[in-house]
Amino acid sequence: QEQLVESGGGSVQAGGSLRLSCAASGFTSSGYCMGWFLQAPGKEREGVAVIDRDDETWYSNSVKGRFTISKDNANNTLYLQMSSLKPEDAGMYFCAARPSTGYCPPLWRQFFLWGQGTQVTVSS
Repeated sequence: QEQLVESGGGSVQAGGSLRLSCAASGFTSSGYCMGWFLQAPGKEREGVAVIDRDDETWYSNSVKGRFTISKDNANNTLYLQMSSLKPEDAGMYFCAARPSTGYCPPLWRQFFLWGQGTQVTVSS
């Protein structure tokens, strides 16, 4: 069955880096719109970065220039390289997917396949 499994979260100091991975199985992610979403305590889930089947990317303003989303189609894996981390980047990061229509807005309600999440903690 279709499945997403995240890894790579952890605790870092502000200014540090982390690389999140999302292993997809049961489907070919290259044809999907893939994204990373953040669920911070007490806040609504929000889009961090998405990448479409043609490698077009979108980033939230808060992470632009610090985070990079990428995918390895050969290994069916999605990545999020996080640099210059700030305390406000902390929370549960979820990987998500939906079939691509050529338009991939970062609207979490439009994604139907989700991983279990990986926790990121950033200390100041």
